[in-house]
Amino acid sequence: MKNNAVEKIEAAIAELKQGHLIIIADSTDREAEGDMMGLAEYVTPETVNHMVTKARGLLCVPMSATYATRLGLHKMVTDDTDAFGTAFTISTDAKTTTTGISAFDRADTIKQLAESDSQPDQFYHPGHIFPLISRTDGVLERTGHTEAAVDLAKIAAVAPVAYICEILKKDGTMARRKDLKAIAEGSKMLMITVDELIEYRKLQNQLTALPVVKLPTKYGDFMLEAFSEDDTKEPTLLIYKGDLTTNTPVLLRLHSECLTGDTFKSQRCDCGAQLERALQKIEVEGRGAVLYMRQEGRGIGLLNKIKAYRLQEQGFDTVEANTELGFAADQRDYALAARILQQKGISDIRLMTNNPDKIAQLTALGITVTERIPLEIPATLYDRQYLVTKKAKFHHLLREVN
Repeated sequence: MKNNAVEKIEAAIAELKQGHLIIIADSTDREAEGDMMGLAEYVTPETVNHMVTKARGLLCVPMSATYATRLGLHKMVTDDTDAFGTAFTISTDAKTTTTGISAFDRADTIKQLAESDSQPDQFYHPGHIFPLISRTDGVLERTGHTEAAVDLAKIAAVAPVAYICEILKKDGTMARRKDLKAIAEGSKMLMITVDELIEYRKLQNQLTALPVVKLPTKYGDFMLEAFSEDDTKEPTLLIYKGDLTTNTPVLLRLHSECLTGDTFKSQRCDCGAQLERALQKIEVEGRGAVLYMRQEGRGIGLLNKIKAYRLQEQGFDTVEANTELGFAADQRDYALAARILQQKGISDIRLMTNNPDKIAQLTALGITVTERIPLEIPATLYDRQYLVTKKAKFHHLLREVN
C-alpha cells in the first residue's frame, strides 16, 4: 500500500505533465500561503492567463541554479534582506516578445527560459518575468514554493523550471490553508503541501552509505564512510574516530572541499590547515568526525574558483570575485550534512568552526550545536586579506585578524 504523500505527489506529477496547474500550500508555521504552479515546458497563454486572473499574485519562474547561471541571471541584489530568503534574479523578457506583459508574451518568455539550449542574448533585462533560483537540495534545504516547484519539475523528469503565482482572495488578502482548499475544490485543481513533498523526497531519496573502511593517516587512525544520493556525483565523506552513537555531543568539523588548500597546501586560504587541525583535535580526544562536503569554492566549483582567483589578482576580494562571476558570495548549504548526521543518529555536536552561518544552518535543520570550538589559523602573507574579508563580510569569528 502506497504512502499517502507518495500518492499525492504522483498524482500531482500526472496533472502537471498534462499541462495542468496545481496548488502548492506551504507550512502553517512558515507563510501559510499557496501558489498556483505549472511546469514551464508545458506553459500556454491560457494557463498564464488563468494564473494571473485567478491567483492574482506575482508571476515568477523558479529554476535550478544551473539554468540561472547558464542564462546569466544574477541575483537581483547581493545582500538581500527578504525574511524567507527568496532568491530573486534580475527580471527578464524574451526578445521575441512585444509588450512582455501579455499572457502570450509571458508564456513565450517562460517557455524559452525552460529550453535547454537557450542563451543569455535571447533575453532583455529588466522585464516582466521574475526568475527565482532554487536551493540545490530543494525542499530538504528550504521549504519554499521555489524549491517545491523545481523539485516537482525534477521528479517529472522535465527541465528544472516552473512558473508560480501566489493566490489572493477576492478581497485582496492572502489565501490561507482553509481558503486554498476551497479554491482547489471550486476550480477542480489538485492541491498538495510542501510537507507532503518533503515526506515524498525523504522516502524516495535515501542516502546510500558504502561499507566503512579503515583510514590510517599521519594524524592517526580513522574510519572512513562514504554517503551518496546520486551515483553521478562525488560522495560526501565521513572521517571519524571512536563511537559516535553515544549521547555525548560529537566533536565535528564540517569541511568544504578545497583541492588547492587541502591537497596542494595553498596559502591563499586557511582551509588545508583547518582540516589538519581538526583531525589532530579528534585524534587527541579519541572521538569525533570530519564531514567532508563536496562544495569547492563555497559551492561554485573548482573551475569557477580558479576564475575567482584570477579576479582576486586583479583587485577583487573573495566576495566580490564570486558575485562578479554571477554567483552568491557563498552558495554552500548544509542540508546534506544534517541528513547524514541524522542518519548516523547524531543530534548534538561540538562544532569546530569560525563561521556563524554553519551554526545557524545546522540549527535550523534540527542539529543542536552545544559548543563552538574556534579553529583559527595564523594569517600568512598570502591569506591575510582573505581572512580580513571573511571577518568583515561573512562575520567569521576571528580574533587575530585585523
